[in-house]
Amino acid sequence: MAGHSKWANIKHRKAAADAKKSKITTRMVKEITIAAKMGGGDVSSNPRLRLAMEKARENNVPKDNVERAIKRGTGELEGVNYEELRFEGYGINGAGIIVDCLTDNKVRTVAEVRHAFTKHGGNLGTDGCVSFQFKHCGQLIFAPGVSEDAIMEAALESGADDVISGDDGSFEVITPANDFIEVKNALESRGFKPEIAEVVMKAENETELSGDDALKMQKLLDAFDELDDVQDVYTNVVLDIEE
Repeated sequence: MAGHSKWANIKHRKAAADAKKSKITTRMVKEITIAAKMGGGDVSSNPRLRLAMEKARENNVPKDNVERAIKRGTGELEGVNYEELRFEGYGINGAGIIVDCLTDNKVRTVAEVRHAFTKHGGNLGTDGCVSFQFKHCGQLIFAPGVSEDAIMEAALESGADDVISGDDGSFEVITPANDFIEVKNALESRGFKPEIAEVVMKAENETELSGDDALKMQKLLDAFDELDDVQDVYTNVVLDIEE
């Protein structure tokens, strides 16, 4: 299945994430805590915890931090009680946006997310207003240069749902959310190392924003990413921004 070029967007996301390494440990620890709270501390029976611990390992989160987070989640240690919040709304030209948060202060988080929407030209919507346009799934993105036949064969044999080729030669492998780690490990064992690999809310259909609209949308997305309570931000637009 073919898709439009988005490699520049992927590189931008990766650079933005690398620039905010100081926040990664905090976000990983919060996710591990809530995952253990929701599904218990046994990774063999808790896919969400297994994924969170895998991401923590890849981002070099200290083992002690991970173990304490699990114990706080299961109640063995006292700690902050986090609550999951999802906000849905609209960005530039009606672009759909999902903002996932983990917070210990719901009033503060609602105010901050609402302010970011309003300040940067967006609108906070109601529950379900855009989420129907997204699919919860695993996503692995490979840089241009990978053999199409080879990645296609390996992905499908590993249990992936789909392989999407970008116009620029990049590839996007889509997996069932619960099978993400197994597919990722299977691909890596065959020599395919993804640039980005995560469980996401993936837009069913994407549109492109360019020029001033793309810059405004990027500022809105960056504003969300700066908020301490925000874990992930998803949108159904691809931004055409000149480097």
